[in-house]
Amino acid sequence: MARHCQGLLLLLLRYSLTLTLTVLLSCPCPALGKKKLYIGALFPMSGGWPGGQACLPAAQMALSLVNKRTDILPDYELELIHYDSMCDPGEATKLLYDLLYTEPIKIVLMPGCSSVSTLVAEAARMWNLIVLSYGSSSPALSNRQRFPTFFRTHPSATLHNPTRVQLFQKWKWTKIATIQQTTEVFTSTLDDLEERVKEAGIEISVRQSFLTDPAVAVKNLKRQDARIIVGLFYETEARKVFCEVYKEKLYGKKYVWFLIGWYADNWFKIKDPSINCTVEQMTEAVEGHVTTEIVMLNPETVRGASNLTSQEFLAQLMSKLGGKNPEETGGFQEAPLAYDAVWALALALNKTVGPLKAKGHRLEDFNYNNRDITAEIYRALNTSSFEGVSGHVVFDAQGSRMAWTLIEQLQGGSYKKIGYYDSTKGNLSWYGNDKWIGSGPPADQTVVIEEFRYLSQKLFVSVSVFAGLGILLGIVCLTFNIYNSNVRYIQNSQPYLNNMTAVGCMMALAAVFPLGIDGLHVHRRQFPVVCQFRLWLLGLGFSLAYGSMFTKIWWVHTVFTKKDEKKDKRKHLEPWKLYATVGVLLGIDVLSLMIWQIVDPLHITVEKFTREAPKGDLDVLIQPLLEHCSSEKMNTWLGVVYGYKGLLLLLGIFLAYETKSISTEKINDHRAVGMAIYNVAVLCMITAPVTMILSSQGCLFRLRLFGHRLLGLHHSGGSVRP
Repeated sequence: MARHCQGLLLLLLRYSLTLTLTVLLSCPCPALGKKKLYIGALFPMSGGWPGGQACLPAAQMALSLVNKRTDILPDYELELIHYDSMCDPGEATKLLYDLLYTEPIKIVLMPGCSSVSTLVAEAARMWNLIVLSYGSSSPALSNRQRFPTFFRTHPSATLHNPTRVQLFQKWKWTKIATIQQTTEVFTSTLDDLEERVKEAGIEISVRQSFLTDPAVAVKNLKRQDARIIVGLFYETEARKVFCEVYKEKLYGKKYVWFLIGWYADNWFKIKDPSINCTVEQMTEAVEGHVTTEIVMLNPETVRGASNLTSQEFLAQLMSKLGGKNPEETGGFQEAPLAYDAVWALALALNKTVGPLKAKGHRLEDFNYNNRDITAEIYRALNTSSFEGVSGHVVFDAQGSRMAWTLIEQLQGGSYKKIGYYDSTKGNLSWYGNDKWIGSGPPADQTVVIEEFRYLSQKLFVSVSVFAGLGILLGIVCLTFNIYNSNVRYIQNSQPYLNNMTAVGCMMALAAVFPLGIDGLHVHRRQFPVVCQFRLWLLGLGFSLAYGSMFTKIWWVHTVFTKKDEKKDKRKHLEPWKLYATVGVLLGIDVLSLMIWQIVDPLHITVEKFTREAPKGDLDVLIQPLLEHCSSEKMNTWLGVVYGYKGLLLLLGIFLAYETKSISTEKINDHRAVGMAIYNVAVLCMITAPVTMILSSQGCLFRLRLFGHRLLGLHHSGGSVRP
């Protein structure tokens, strides 16, 4: 029995030795004497962004290659201690505690998504830890005061903005609109965009935001005539936005949308129960939009620090993933960034070995109170520059990755590369294959063409001909009065007053010519002279023409409506009193016009009227402009003049009515004069108020202009008597 037990023990011992040797030979253990450096990492394998599904294998691939290299950290081995953060800050807090308070000491932390990186990076400085993220794009992480030890191989979301500004300038757009989902990353990105476009002289005319339902925001974009629209939202919200875009017809040749490029290529074709648009409608709405996307895979066939091309890296990653569908694997696009993050760390740590040795320090001496080692790692990372599978790796002053931006356009339902932009050099590589629904890039706003409206020359000539005929008739009447001034009948009609009426009518008719002169005939500098000429001709012409008629009716009323005992004393009418009355009326006009022109002279004013849409599907509006004479207090002066003239007209009507039954040989045409006063008064009292009220209406401003002309014509026509 003892011998049997002894044999069994020997058999077990032999088996144990064999198993131990097998394990030792098969495990990738470090060479004897290599010291381990530990990296604490958080890879989100689930949650809002399950990027760890592809980023963790990529990081493990990089670690395996680094540890095999004899020229990089030859005395050290890097080991990854990782947990699933689920992209949840709450879960990440617990895991961060475990990483910090559980042996071994971690020399660097590697978080993934932005919300977790914000938490880790803000706390890391208390433990003198460098944080290197592979999947954080939040612009808030670029704050060096808040996150002094933070670096990332994933570029900031603001890296899209220099590309967008470059495209705005390329297509000569100076006015854009924005719509964003109200999350911190998009708000920070938009704030950065606002600063950049302001520096470039570009205006954000409309800024809309939404939480879950974009319907109101899209309607506001339509209402405010937004044309070039930058959209910042996640993929699920993008489908909601473009369903509303289709309903509001905010797409087509007049519009360009700028979206984020990291959506799935078929994002608009995915059935979404939260929208009520068909795939065909969504495809129609998104056609022609432009995307900007950070280049995460080197487009050039070059071997970088890892001695792999980007295509070789993808092949190895696909093999490690076991043939999983890349579109169904979280973080597949960001996997090159995680790969290069490990290489950036390894190269930086390798760079610190010499300087630390000179100071009497070693990497394995790192602890959470050692600031010197942290400072050396920080300097090494800050000066990193190497070729990786994601492109050239270099960090800016805020610790963010500088990278190229890919520009794509949706053409015929599929994305086409139309260019690249290198923000480090400001170099735009353009393929020239951009395609537009219209003849070219649309205008950033409705093009408004200013068009001066001038008086119809045919109408001007026609009215001028009639005015000329009126003046000719006035000359005939004036000649007739002078020639027959010795005839008793003419003498009894007060021929000198008739002459004044004829001259006044001719002056009012002559005002038609300067009233028809506009910017088509004279230069802008000469227009004020024309304005003065119009005013004085009309004002003095009215005073002479109407004043002489008013004087006749005034004196008829004064002489022949007195009591019987005084009539005989006033039978003899002295002519100088008639002329003096006309002179007083004329003097009042001259004085008021002089005060007007000295205190508030007339000048040219350009008036804008309601915009007009031309025929055809043109993205333009016509802005009618009209030059006319005005002064600062035009309505006040017109009110004074119209008030004074209106009182004269009312008084003239009253006097004409009072003298309608009087018969006298001294002024034998006073009844005809009274009828003329009725006509003048009625037409003036209708046209003057109406034209003042309607003067602000674009289509009716000419009515006021014609009213003045007709007023002048009526003055002359109604007051000429043979």
